Amino acid sequence: MLQYIIYTDESVQKGQYHSNFYGGALVCSTDIEIVRKLLEAEKKHLGLREIKWTKVSAAYLDKYMAMIKLFFDLIEEGKIKVRIMFTQNARQPVGLTREQIEESYFLLYYQFLKHGFGLIYSNDTKNPIYLRLYLDQLPDTKAKSDKFKNFIYDLQFQKEFEHANIHIRKEDIAEVDSHDHIILQCTDVVLGAMQFRLNDLHKAIPEGQRRRAAKTIAKEKLYKYINSRIRGIYPGFNIGESTGHKGDISNRWHHPYRHWKFVPGQWEYDETKTKHK
Repeated sequence: MLQYIIYTDESVQKGQYHSNFYGGALVCSTDIEIVRKLLEAEKKHLGLREIKWTKVSAAYLDKYMAMIKLFFDLIEEGKIKVRIMFTQNARQPVGLTREQIEESYFLLYYQFLKHGFGLIYSNDTKNPIYLRLYLDQLPDTKAKSDKFKNFIYDLQFQKEFEHANIHIRKEDIAEVDSHDHIILQCTDVVLGAMQFRLNDLHKAIPEGQRRRAAKTIAKEKLYKYINSRIRGIYPGFNIGESTGHKGDISNRWHHPYRHWKFVPGQWEYDETKTKHK
């Protein structure tokens, strides 16, 4: 029975230029053990404990480079699919109800899981595929988290998911601690790097200082390495725009790495929230 194991993470909800960052990594059950073993072995070899974007520093830069090199090697080999979603602050949603505003975190998370990986284009056989979802611990009440999980569970009853023969069992939707999941940790680093660059944090200078902190410089170097690996897959890749389909919408599934700049159904442009004021 084929399964897709999806690890998801979220980052900054309110950034200077971009907000609502969500990231995910998908691995097929046929590859999951080898992927875990390779990443865990490299992590042990490098003497790293938990890998997190917030822990990137000058002292650990080379080790993080080596870890992310392996992660992108596996992406290029087709063993891991990575998706990043975010919003642009300049495109302000209009016409939202109070409930939609209050529930925006989960509503966007739902859209990311429903569309981000192109799951409905993933199954051209008649065999069932099951999703197993590992969500980094949700930052809200149990009641709201349970409501969200029920919406995810109900995805399988939508026509497109039924047609693709994709199934979700309630026990396969779980909140987890990233400390226990190496794939989630690597996803956190890629997601963090994108948030860092899109919000111009590579330019940050501490108050009272004249130069950037060593940690900021190290993070920029790691971001540049990650960007070079993405551009190795897609020359000219623009991290601030949605990745194109190259004329085939099923590439939402087939592509190894994609970005999605989520645009509200109704929005107005606020130039004061852009980088070019």
